[in-house]
Amino acid sequence: MLYWLYVFMAGHGWVSQNFSLQEVIFRSALAVIISFIMVLAMGKPVIGRLKKLKLGDKPEFHNDSLNAMNVGKADTPTMGGVMIIAAIFITTVLCARIDNFYVQMALMCLIYLGGLGAIDDWLKLTEKQRAEGSRDGLMWWEKLVFQVGLGVILAVFIYHHGGYAQAHYLNWPLLPRDWVLPTGVFAVLAVVVIAGSSNAVNLTDGMDGLAAGCMTIVSFAFMILAYVTGDARWAANLHFNHIRLSGELAVVCGAMAGACLGFLWFNCNPAQVFMGDTGSLALGGTIGYVAIVIRQEPMLLLVGAIFVIEAGSVLIQVGYFKLSRGKRVFLCSPIHHHFHLKGWSEQQVVIRFWLITGLSAALALATVKIR
Repeated sequence: MLYWLYVFMAGHGWVSQNFSLQEVIFRSALAVIISFIMVLAMGKPVIGRLKKLKLGDKPEFHNDSLNAMNVGKADTPTMGGVMIIAAIFITTVLCARIDNFYVQMALMCLIYLGGLGAIDDWLKLTEKQRAEGSRDGLMWWEKLVFQVGLGVILAVFIYHHGGYAQAHYLNWPLLPRDWVLPTGVFAVLAVVVIAGSSNAVNLTDGMDGLAAGCMTIVSFAFMILAYVTGDARWAANLHFNHIRLSGELAVVCGAMAGACLGFLWFNCNPAQVFMGDTGSLALGGTIGYVAIVIRQEPMLLLVGAIFVIEAGSVLIQVGYFKLSRGKRVFLCSPIHHHFHLKGWSEQQVVIRFWLITGLSAALALATVKIR
């Protein structure tokens, strides 16, 4: 919206043709600020409304020690992800070129997964559902079906959009050559990335500020990567596949980073609100979508190393538990609970995981020049 306002004003000679609003990087930085302020403004009213609706979370684990550690978090409002989604959506409409296909698909992905998470949260948290003794939210396979369906739809549209040959190449960190992906492989990869990143962020969201802080860093890193991919000069210099028009996704990433920063204001320990599946599924799926468009799925594994570790710890724990008939690798999974039970305070776990994410992002960006 601001871009088109600039175009209108520049066309009438009211502002300079070189005004910063035409630059993607400027609008991306502006998106960080606007999104941050929006979440701050929404915080108290939304938290108050969630309390009135009695949408309070009662963390329960299959571990008595963890339950004792988290007893103080009972009835903390959840579904705070609605603030994050609203801020990202409004900021993107304001700062990005909304006529851009990739931006439109990003907003669809955000709303779709946010809605899926909201349904899951609502079923788990409302007193009516508890009173009726119904199941604890959506089944894991039900969420996976919807995530797979979204991944297939996005893969088909992205693959055939514009017919850009480089949009079918896969960038590998440290390697000078890329893989050309046929339609089927592209679709499978898109499904795995969107569903995997969505669920990985969801699993990470288990401590005050953990998921929001890590997503802030990951979003900043992908804001840079999206800008580089969408700029022909930078893409050529750094041996990236130039995906025409994908640079506008830097604005979406900037909005995500700002929204997560704003949410940390209320979600830092002790948390006043949790994002719930509403926020975590949407954030994870959307950053996965961005990685698919700019052909940087392997880079997502590096930048989002904490999310990979968290999801991997759950898979290892469940697999080993079944194979060994009751034995465990970790005291509890996801792995942040393991360290908590080992004696780390919650703040230590969260800040150390932030530090690892920051180092992972720095390492990932360093591989760009090595390539």
